[in-house]
Amino acid sequence: MTDKFDIVTTGSALREVSPPITPRNVQHRGGEPNPSASALAARFPGAVQRSEVVWGETAVYVEASRIGEIMQWLRDDPNQRYDYLSDVTAVEYRDFETPIEVVWHLRSLPFRRFLRVKAMLAKNAPLEVPSVWPLWKAADWMERECYDMFGIRFVGHPDLRRILMWEQYKEGFPLRKDFPLRGRFSRAEQLRQALTQNPEAKYSMEELAIADAFEDLPADMRKRLGTGERTGE
Repeated sequence: MTDKFDIVTTGSALREVSPPITPRNVQHRGGEPNPSASALAARFPGAVQRSEVVWGETAVYVEASRIGEIMQWLRDDPNQRYDYLSDVTAVEYRDFETPIEVVWHLRSLPFRRFLRVKAMLAKNAPLEVPSVWPLWKAADWMERECYDMFGIRFVGHPDLRRILMWEQYKEGFPLRKDFPLRGRFSRAEQLRQALTQNPEAKYSMEELAIADAFEDLPADMRKRLGTGERTGE
């Protein structure tokens, strides 16, 4: 890890910076949309399907195949600057005809904006969507969790493996609506498989290593840690 982080001041892109105010009496549907929704529709007229405001938060539905270019524009455009990916998840409804939604939660710290981006994946087709890992490294574990629980493949992810269930887990994807509450296998078979797993094989040494991050720590902290000082215990 050699790249340094830039310090972002919240609201620094706004002309008049004022302390954030907790909104009150927010209506369920409707209200003032995030200006990024209309900007997205103008920039990608064929890829933006619709947008809505629910409880004061704006959600934009976009074409799944164009997630890569849409997300890159949201991150890099100077009038958007969504520099923080806070979550990647999915939603499946009980209606078998309703597509699965992949959901990205984006925050623009300079503009103090929140935007929810959604893409619909039909269940009768491969559940695939471009990975946003090249744009936000925070997507690494989020996309792995989404794949582990829903079976959605993020094309371009460098290491798309299970993260909560063990790699040899064979019962499917636990958050899918067709997944039995007690699992697909008998209790005896589940116990047998659990006991035969190697717990040390769940994580790679690269995931557990922190040596690369040591050089990025502040100098005084490196000095204290170098002398063997231990705090917080």
